[in-house]
Amino acid sequence: MKVVIFCGGLGVRMGDATRAIPKPMVSVGTRPILWHIMKWYSSWGHTDFILCLGYRAETIKEYFLNYREALSNDFVLSNGDVQLLARDTDNWRVTFVDTGMHSTIAERLKAVEGHIGEEPMFLATYGDGLTDAPLDDMVGTLERTGKTALFISVRPRVEYHLVKADDDGVVTSVDPFARADVWINGGFFVLRREIFDEINPGDELVNQPFGRLIDRGELVAYRYEGFWEPMDTIKDKQKLDELVDTRRAPWLVEPSKRADAVL
Repeated sequence: MKVVIFCGGLGVRMGDATRAIPKPMVSVGTRPILWHIMKWYSSWGHTDFILCLGYRAETIKEYFLNYREALSNDFVLSNGDVQLLARDTDNWRVTFVDTGMHSTIAERLKAVEGHIGEEPMFLATYGDGLTDAPLDDMVGTLERTGKTALFISVRPRVEYHLVKADDDGVVTSVDPFARADVWINGGFFVLRREIFDEINPGDELVNQPFGRLIDRGELVAYRYEGFWEPMDTIKDKQKLDELVDTRRAPWLVEPSKRADAVL
């Protein structure tokens, strides 16, 4: 199944970290977050990627054109020959498409419609978040429901508190926002190719196309309370860095081993 990754945004919330590189190229550990996203998809057997490029597209192209697995994996050097002890991108197929500097997500998706081919379903995500959600079950859920689109729905990762008060302002409760019954779009999608019929010029994916699907009951929210983390700020990046550095990154655990993994 093809995987579309939106890599064209400016990433302005990351400040200086994205001044010279696009947000998907900001590192988590020693590799760009884009590599981590692709690694998660490939662990489920999905290795045919379509990258929707925009801001600093050449940076992403250069990374993959110059990618050297020996610098990222263990190897044995003998008489000048390199024997890799592990590989991480050897079966990946990556299509690079310049979808414009200021295109919306829906316009970027529409721009790569021809690269999806005739496949009835495909996957999509933004280039700045990670999860260990059960992708096979997400796909199976969309298949069983027969709907047009599905997205992972998660609890917001914020440290604010939800305050309830009466009409006089007397506080009746102060609870962590994360405990409230609030769910947001987690940015990992399973889509049928019919989604392209819903996209008009200038549309933003979550607004107009999804709005049309909602009106017809064609959009599914897959609730997931496991690991999901965005990388919107430097603090978010530091949290993800620590998980990689301490070998506790849930998204890097093979699906067959996740049930027994200590995370």
